Formats: sequence, structure tokens, C-alpha cells
Amino acid sequence: MFGNLSDRLAETFRNLRGKGRLSPADIDATSREIRKALLEADVALEVVKNFIQSVRDRALGDEVSSALNPAQQVVQIVNDELIKILGSEPRKLRYGKTAPTVVMLAGLQGSGKTTLAGKLAKWLVSEGETPLLVAADLQRPNAVEQLRVLGEKISVEVFAPEAGSGSGDPVKVAKDSISHAKSKGLSFVIVDTAGRLGVDQEMMQQAAKIRDAVKPDETLFVIDSMLGQDAVNVAKAFEDGVGITAVVLSKLDGDARGGAALSVASVTGKPIIFSSTGESLDAFEPFYPDRMASRILDMGDVLTLIEQAQKAFDDDTAQEMALKLAKETFTLEDFLEQMQQLRKMGSLKSMLAMMPGAGQMRQQLDNIDEKEIDRTEAIIKSMTPVERQNPKVLNGSRRTRIARGSGMNVQDVNSLVNRFEQAAKMMKTVAKGGTPQVPGMPAGLGGVVPRKKAKDKKKGGSKSGNPAKRAAELNTKELGIKPAGSGAGSAFGIGN
Repeated sequence: MFGNLSDRLAETFRNLRGKGRLSPADIDATSREIRKALLEADVALEVVKNFIQSVRDRALGDEVSSALNPAQQVVQIVNDELIKILGSEPRKLRYGKTAPTVVMLAGLQGSGKTTLAGKLAKWLVSEGETPLLVAADLQRPNAVEQLRVLGEKISVEVFAPEAGSGSGDPVKVAKDSISHAKSKGLSFVIVDTAGRLGVDQEMMQQAAKIRDAVKPDETLFVIDSMLGQDAVNVAKAFEDGVGITAVVLSKLDGDARGGAALSVASVTGKPIIFSSTGESLDAFEPFYPDRMASRILDMGDVLTLIEQAQKAFDDDTAQEMALKLAKETFTLEDFLEQMQQLRKMGSLKSMLAMMPGAGQMRQQLDNIDEKEIDRTEAIIKSMTPVERQNPKVLNGSRRTRIARGSGMNVQDVNSLVNRFEQAAKMMKTVAKGGTPQVPGMPAGLGGVVPRKKAKDKKKGGSKSGNPAKRAAELNTKELGIKPAGSGAGSAFGIGN
């Protein structure tokens, strides 16, 4: 979503590097470039003006002029101001004083309200809640059926007394759903309302009537992140007509310029509470302004990545895998299980995109084949239990049979076995307390690569005339470690 904006900002900051001091002319030039980047990203003009003014005022102040690295300080200022226009602090879902908590979804047709209702319901289930989905969109054809299908997928009840597709009273459906939820002892009610292709009086009146009937604890405005400048006008119209309490950004995985996300919180004064990416019901997360700013500046979002990993990998499985690694009994079945756990975290591409510096590898990320895990699963499941436990028995005829059974070719089977062997070696190294050597990475980076101890030619070893170097030699000798400057490479590419 923010690819072009991230690239433009990165290029702007790159021009500041190496300057020991920033002049007012440097800051003015940087401000102009940031302004162009934001306008090209479809950010509202009003938001851009305020943003640039704040950045420029702070950049001309003491915090930059007295900084040891003024370029980094400017990046920090831009990061801080991005967090501000995105809402400053994360906003949690507001619960009702008495159950059920009622959440009403509003927005234009095509913004992804119905799908988002299913995503929100699934997220609430993971939080220990018992939601009810309410089919109050009786205008769009098959909207009711779509919600039913989503409810079945996540095992959540759907209240849908009307067939919809232009018939039925949505206000009555919404009102009756509250009584139904109370009788079932459910903790949440999620009301999916109708949208239109554009803002009109009839839609606003219907949404206002539903609001008055159910008295929602939260009225969430679902906005398509690909709308651009129009998003601001639509958000204002819903705020005036219905009275929204928070914003949800949908389709953040799109290829639009992202102006809606950077504009809507500032213009409406309403916080962004959730964001949604992709069609998967798991592609949904609470919105953190600081993490989004970090993504825009290509500094990654490691915290979200860790949270996703914690949800996907349970403690019992992790402990069991650790024991297998310690005993060196890691098999292809375990390899498959790890791949499947990884898939639970969501799209591989989206996970890698959260790593710092991912913007510089955008082309490589675009070339990632998300079906690779499916192919791996097909190959391993075409093996016998003996072959999965002991890949060393895989001779030529066995590999040919596995290739035919999985619909792959022998080269694919060979590639998988090679990847498994490399992964097993790396995991054994980690289990023994070492640091695996990643191909292409300098030997000193990230730790010491296990290696055989070389026999000393002299009992005392070499002694440098440089006191610092001699102390380093003595330390490495006592630890049995070869100096990083010798051999295949040195830490961070720095020689001795």
C-alpha cells in the first residue's frame, strides 16, 4: 500500500546522509520533497500542510542543530509526526456496560463491511468472546447469504430472519438481534448494515434509524484504503450523518497510494482501531499508529510479527520440537509441521514485508510463491512413514515414485530433501548453543560459527605490538575462538 511513499521518503533521507550539519536550505529542500511524496500518495492537502509545518519547525530547532547525527534526527521527527497524524495512541475496542456489546458497521458498498464483520467476529472469538453476526444489509444481492457462509467458516451464529436482496426491514432485524443475543447469553453483537455506491440521504437515514434502534457501543466506519482523497469526504459525511466512533481500514494490501490511511484520522478526529489486509479471515489486526509509521518508513514491524508467531506456535509444540532438536531426531514430518505452523501466521509475503528494510527487496517479495508450502506438503505426504522418519533411504526409484504421487518432478523432490537437510543442520547447531552460518553472510556476523580448533604453531601464539590488538588476541585464545578478521569474512564486512 505505501510502497511508493516509502521509496520517496527513503530517497529523500538518503540525500541527507553524510552531512554533519543541516542548513535551513537543506531542511527546506527536504520539506519540499516530503510534501511532494505525501501529495503523490493522495494525502489530504490540509493534513500535508500541517504535517510539513510541524516537521519544518522541529527540524529548524535545537533538537536537530545540536544532534550528533542530524539526518537520523530528521527521520525521527518525521516518524513522530506520522504517528501523530495516524492517531498517536492505539485505541482499544470499547465494551458496553452490560452485555451484549453492540458494534455497528457502516460504510460504502464495496468497502468490505461484510467480510470485515466475519474477521472481527473471528478475532473476538480468539479474545474469548461469543459474538453474534447480524445480517442487516438487506439491499445488496446475496449479502445475507455471504454473511451466513462466513459465519459457518468461523463457527459463529448468524442472525438472519430476512432473505434480503431488496426485501425486509433492516431496522427490525437489528433491534430483534439484541433480544436474541441476550437470550443466548452472547457477549457481542456485530451489525452489518447496507451501503451504497455513493453517499445518499436514504442510506444515511437507514443507518441512523438502525443506530437509534440498537444504541451501539461502537459505530465503526469501514473505509476502503484505496479510495484516496475521496475517503476524507466520505468519512466526513458518515460522521455528520451517523456519528462514527472509530475507523477501520480495509484492503491495506492493495496497490493504491495509501492517502486514506494518512488522512482520515486527522480529518475526522476519530481513531483508527483496526486494519484489514486480504480476503483471509485471519488478515485482521488492531491498528497501532507507531507500527504503521515504522512500516511506512521501511523500519519494519517486528512487534506485530512476534505477536503473530506467538499466536501460531503454541508452547507445547515448541517444547516438543526443542526436545527433538536436542536429541537430533528432527524428521520430515516435523519439517512439515513447522511449515504448516508458519502458514497459520498468514501470507509469507506479508510477514517478510514486516522486516526492517523490506522495501529494498520489494521485487524479490513480489516473486515469492505462496504455493510452495502446498507443494512441500504434497511431496512429504507422498512418502511412506519410513521415508519421512529417515530421508537417507530415499534412493532414485523412491524419489521417482514420490514425484509421481505428488504431481511434481524428481528435481522438486531433490530440492525439498536438500532444504530439509540444511534446515536440520542449522537447527542442530542452534540446539547445541551455536549460531548457524547463513550462506552469503560474513562469518563474524551474528556470532561465532562452530569450527575445528586449529593447532597452535607456537605455544604462546602471536603477540601484537598494539596493546588493544594483543588484548583481543589473548581473549580469543582463551575462548578457543579464531579472530573474526581472519578466514572467510569479518563482522559487518570490516577487516582487521
